[in-house]
Amino acid sequence: MTVLDPKSFLTDIFNAAVAAADPERTIRHHLPAKPKGRTIVIGAGKGSAQMAAAFEKIWEGTIEGLVVTRYGYGAKCERIEIIEAAHPVPDAAGLEASRRLLEKVQGLTADDLVVALISGGGSALLPSPAAGLTLADEIAVNEALLASGAPIAAMNTIRKHLSTIKGGRLAAAAWPAKVVSLVVSDIPGDNPALVASGPTVPDVGGRENALASITAYGMKLPDVVMAHIQSPAANAPDPDDQRFARNEVHLIASAGVSLEAAAVEARRQGIEAVILSDAIEGEAREVGGVHAAIAREVATRNRPFQKPVLVLSGGETTVTLRAKGKGGRNSEFLLAFAIGINGIQGIHALAADTDGIDGSENNAGAFADGSSVSRMRAAGVDAKAMLAGNNAWTAFNAVGDLFVPGPTGTNVNDLRAILVR
Repeated sequence: MTVLDPKSFLTDIFNAAVAAADPERTIRHHLPAKPKGRTIVIGAGKGSAQMAAAFEKIWEGTIEGLVVTRYGYGAKCERIEIIEAAHPVPDAAGLEASRRLLEKVQGLTADDLVVALISGGGSALLPSPAAGLTLADEIAVNEALLASGAPIAAMNTIRKHLSTIKGGRLAAAAWPAKVVSLVVSDIPGDNPALVASGPTVPDVGGRENALASITAYGMKLPDVVMAHIQSPAANAPDPDDQRFARNEVHLIASAGVSLEAAAVEARRQGIEAVILSDAIEGEAREVGGVHAAIAREVATRNRPFQKPVLVLSGGETTVTLRAKGKGGRNSEFLLAFAIGINGIQGIHALAADTDGIDGSENNAGAFADGSSVSRMRAAGVDAKAMLAGNNAWTAFNAVGDLFVPGPTGTNVNDLRAILVR
């Protein structure tokens, strides 16, 4: 155990989790039957370009298609066009991508097949305002959602009632063609209708649910947006709609599978692993404090797990913006965690987004240990002040502990790995 390098070990754990969600590996097991007619590939999300490249490699037959991904997340494809657009706040490129995706599925027949490659991040990448709304309205909604502290499920329930492409509408536009959706879930609970706001999957959550979330999280949305969501025009297609009768939805990767792979890798290296949950939500700093309390208990009292042990969890926390610092939910979680384990030896942690980006910077997350706070202080950074200012990126950057793996090509939400030696 003494020869184990914590950062290298935790990086191996992250890599094992990401590998379990590799598009080529997962798509191969969920290929649909070839149609009599055309095969059209569409998609959206931070992993959609890599999913498209994998599908091209595996599929035997003629295909054409179009997918949209985040800037810098593209992949080389021969037959499927890749468009890049903005995330987490939409832009004009995403608006054009949405228009072209809807256009791509027009005029199909019952003999045609549409394969939808859907991953997290698709909500922002597919702005397509409902009648009477504009791109500026969608941008305002996204900014309000991101600052609200609402969980991703609530955010996407709101988004799908303000769109002409989300909430199953893209699949409805492809009717009478059959739509097979291959979904990489970044949603706690793995409801495919909520991943990327479900462009090809209808949901039972009505606009009443969206209005309840707006009220619960105190969101201030433009008057025109509120007027729309309060009207029947906001209703999304119902799952019982016959346009969806032939469609299929396959969850091909999820946080639970990736956490299990991470645990296997830990055991391979001689460290027992436990999984708390793959669906943890809540305010990032509060979840960080709870994880710190568990780590302290293991480190000082050898309970509820015996050390050495790797404690794993997944899901998606949220950040209620109190200031305009640099950060993301994983780095904010980890800064609160670092404060909670300050001065305790033998605890090392990594918190990272499996898509490779945490927030708006180029890091997936960061590393922390019992010396993080004191090292920050030596570098002229007050950890508690940084946390108060939503400035976790700056804190970890000051001590060289940012984790920057680059885009991974998949997205199964956040990975939190805590090693107690």
